[in-house]
Amino acid sequence: MPINGYATLDGTARYRERFKGRAAENHFRLEQNLWLSSVGIGTYLGNPDELTDERYTDSVTRAVELGANLIDTAANYRFQRSERSIGAALRHLTAEKIAARDELVVCTKGGYLPFDGAPPADVRRYVEETFVRTGIAQFSEIVNGHCMTPRYLESQLDQSLRNMGLDSVDVYYIHNPESQLAAVSREEFEKRLRAAFEFLEGEVKGGKVRMYGAATWNGFRVSPNAREYLSIERITEIAREVGGPEHGFRFIQLPFNLAMPEALVADNQTINGERVSLLEATGALGVTVVASASLLQGKVARELPEHIREPLGALATDAQTAIQFVRSTPGITTALIGMSRREHVEENLQLVRVARTLPEDFQRLFGEEEE
Repeated sequence: MPINGYATLDGTARYRERFKGRAAENHFRLEQNLWLSSVGIGTYLGNPDELTDERYTDSVTRAVELGANLIDTAANYRFQRSERSIGAALRHLTAEKIAARDELVVCTKGGYLPFDGAPPADVRRYVEETFVRTGIAQFSEIVNGHCMTPRYLESQLDQSLRNMGLDSVDVYYIHNPESQLAAVSREEFEKRLRAAFEFLEGEVKGGKVRMYGAATWNGFRVSPNAREYLSIERITEIAREVGGPEHGFRFIQLPFNLAMPEALVADNQTINGERVSLLEATGALGVTVVASASLLQGKVARELPEHIREPLGALATDAQTAIQFVRSTPGITTALIGMSRREHVEENLQLVRVARTLPEDFQRLFGEEEE
């Protein structure tokens, strides 16, 4: 039997209350009528083997115990094994009464065609037998291993719910929708996106999805002239046209870290004709931003110079410092960290007790000093 329910205001407030006196005041942020932890656990990297499965299950459990209530995954992460590891963790957490389902914000993604447990010997044959012959997708709808038609997303959502043993997911992202722009026109892209949103609005009404969004890599970071550019204003407009003012498009995810600060510093979005940064635009549109690649697979978690470490609080490790940058950025709600080892969970979640860097100290990172 699946675990019933979804994250609620009362549930996430209850979770937050358990950390009273142990968590910094602004570790939990109220967004979309939920209390979200400023650090969340991601599940992207790792070998597709049983040892890594067990490590992820243990890491997710430990992260929830230490104050992270946002759990992020995708159908294609480790060939569906990450979703299944999360499912095992959720069963343990709820059965042992460590956390209730309504306290946890579970997010997954659909878009890329996932393998099942391990790569197949013949990829084209696998795609044809699994998706095309079954009527889930046509080859004409697949772009570089990516599809976002309603029929395909329906199959992926149901599969993700089975993998995790849930009857509802809190946030369902279309995974890198900009991938489609490599092969289709902007007009066709918007047509496909609209159809995907119509499907997801139906799933919101039906209860399988609470909110939806777009998890991207390049789309929100590149210049407006780039082929894969995404306008958050236009995407939100499409969602409003489909779902009305109470539409379910409420989250985006994109890389943000010390080496990739575009969401903060690049004025590549437009709101009412004015050029602004992505974080300014999402703030104006009521869209919550979750940062992926907060450590850029460890590349920004070592040998940080003192002029970065000191304004961010001279924390114990470079990894903590890099995460502190992300979680202290105005407009970023949660910094996702891929953590498949308990020791990394325990190191990184020491930040639960650390306050957000003050705005004046944060500004020193960019050398913005008054003359």
